Amino acid sequence: MTALVKLFRTTAFKLALLYLVIVALGAASVLGVVGWTIGGLFDQQIAQTVEVEITGLTEQYAQGGIRQLVESVERRSRQPGSSLYLVTNFAGQSLSGNITALPGQVLAREGVVETSYKRQGDIEASHRALARVFVLSGGFRLLVGRDLAEREAFRAILRSAFVSSLLALTAIGTLGGLYVARKVLRRVDALSDSAASIMQGDMARRLPLAGTGDELDRLAQNLNAMLERIDGLMTGLQQVSDNIAHDLKTPLTRLRNGAEQALRATASPQDHQAALEKIIEESDSLIRVFNALLMIARAEAGSGRDGMADFDAGEVAREIAELYEPVAEEGGARVVVAAQAALLHGSRELIGQALANLLDNALKYGLATQDAQGQGMATIEVTAKRTGGMVEIGVGDHGSGIAPGDRARVQERFVRLETSRSRPGSGLGLSLAAAVARLHGGSLRLEDNAPGLRVVLALPAAMAGT
Repeated sequence: MTALVKLFRTTAFKLALLYLVIVALGAASVLGVVGWTIGGLFDQQIAQTVEVEITGLTEQYAQGGIRQLVESVERRSRQPGSSLYLVTNFAGQSLSGNITALPGQVLAREGVVETSYKRQGDIEASHRALARVFVLSGGFRLLVGRDLAEREAFRAILRSAFVSSLLALTAIGTLGGLYVARKVLRRVDALSDSAASIMQGDMARRLPLAGTGDELDRLAQNLNAMLERIDGLMTGLQQVSDNIAHDLKTPLTRLRNGAEQALRATASPQDHQAALEKIIEESDSLIRVFNALLMIARAEAGSGRDGMADFDAGEVAREIAELYEPVAEEGGARVVVAAQAALLHGSRELIGQALANLLDNALKYGLATQDAQGQGMATIEVTAKRTGGMVEIGVGDHGSGIAPGDRARVQERFVRLETSRSRPGSGLGLSLAAAVARLHGGSLRLEDNAPGLRVVLALPAAMAGT
């Protein structure tokens, strides 16, 4: 009983009943219009028949007077399936015809009237007829009509058909509604069971798809995509927690040991100053790591969308490259810029920071080879151009590069390859660039620069008029 009540309460069953009511109203409207139209046709045909008989009888009266009219009416009244006739004098007394009773005042006015009547030989209740009253000269009145039994029979058939159809529609609609409700409820229960399992901690489970492509499938697909995103964020959070515990433990330990050694050592003021400078350097490094984590979190949360505006990506590329030129020269490298005008809609600050991280990585890890055409100096290439509907900002070097199998992994937080662990860094530069790309609806690509590595920040170009 509970399951049946549950079916009745489903939205699918309620919609099925609503559809049933709409169909029933539509059927009733159609049958009503058909009945009204055909009834009108019946009345029109009867009126035409009565008019023809009135014309013939008035001609009989004009030719032979009241006697000939009475004889003609009596003759027609005796024929099988005859019309209804009545001739009265000026006082309303019946002279001839097959009608024995009429309601009062029917003969008092001339014209077409629908009335009840009794016919000769009838012992039942009165019938209905459509008749016309015609006033003859001398005060005589002539009534000619036709019984409406056929029209009433047709209306009875329509009423019976409507009731039968309504009962059939109700039965079919109820059974169909129960079937649809049960089918939908089964899918909803499957979705609910999966959701309950996910809430209990089974983050690997996904909502089932029926493969029909209907609204429930589309909803499940969107929810599954959301679960994938949540799972990715949870995994990332777990990785960040683990990486913070491992990667920040060493600098924090060095920071504490340095401070403890400075307190215990009986050294000169110069030694104390050197120890304090080292502590400040370690602290600055930790602050940079936490700032990078905060910026990544802001980018992934979408908080950078508030300050988005149109700007020239080529101009930003030239500014960041110019900022890093002195650092590159100190490292024995040069920065080559090939930036075209390319309009972007986004956060200038975040995109500039992402590009700065890419340049910083190139200067740290991409100076392994020398450019013979650059007078012994390594080359860092910065490009900005529009390709179709995307703007690509790239940084290329000629270092040792990154193996294809590691290019996706190095975009995760705190991931550093074995070849780069001996160099300064936190493993957050590419993570920040990837987060900025996702915030703007773009992507971060790592490509072979033959030799070396080329990192491309691909972002959607600004639309005209935005």
